[in-house]
Amino acid sequence: FLSGCAATRGDSEQRPVKIRVMTFNIHHGRGADERVDLERIAAVIRKAKPDIVGLQEVDRFVQRSGNVDIAAELARLTGMRGSFAKNIAFQEGDYGNGMLTRFPILQGSNTHYRSLHPGEQRGLQHAVLDVNGRKLVFMNTHMDFRPEPEERLMNIDEIEAVMNQYSGLPIVFVGDLNDEADSRTHHRIKDLFTDAWELIGQGPGYTYLSYNPHKRLDYIMVSDPKVLRPVKIKVIKTLASDHNPVVADIILK
Repeated sequence: FLSGCAATRGDSEQRPVKIRVMTFNIHHGRGADERVDLERIAAVIRKAKPDIVGLQEVDRFVQRSGNVDIAAELARLTGMRGSFAKNIAFQEGDYGNGMLTRFPILQGSNTHYRSLHPGEQRGLQHAVLDVNGRKLVFMNTHMDFRPEPEERLMNIDEIEAVMNQYSGLPIVFVGDLNDEADSRTHHRIKDLFTDAWELIGQGPGYTYLSYNPHKRLDYIMVSDPKVLRPVKIKVIKTLASDHNPVVADIILK
């Protein structure tokens, strides 16, 4: 894998920047052995050396994960900046998505999706990052789990509306789509983004279940491969969660 963040602010307009991106559904830190261990999650992240991480299934002050602010704790354990996006209240705390980044966060927001069914509120975390003087939009999501794709398809229309707020800026989109490659969800999201695994990945790219991978549910995508060019991508095998993370090196032109 390439090393991250090659350019400096002074030459940022001329030189490409190498960015390492990770998406990781951390299952609130609960591993395949049913043990909650945030240090184990952090070790996977530290070893991969990402510049930006999209985290899904993140608790904040929830009983089942030890009443810890997981995004803040993982930021501390990895030496990165942390950001949390609440989607629901849960066990006297909060639950949603999170982000870790080595880059300054210029602005951040969270868009709650519309729902067709009662149950868990889902959302799209999005932020503008300062990547060596250039603005990069990072989007992170965890979509509806039901077999029928109608809610996911509706939410992709909402993702497109958020994209339009960032017209002209390069966008990296990551997350757990809860649907497989070649599904209707996958085809619809590819109207908006280029799937980095389809572009350069080797093999099926299965991420779930971590101990018996047989589905590709976790994705890294880019808005324009001419501006954001994926050059390497891989699935990292771990039992720290029920999902395996995906890591990609992307060159911001």
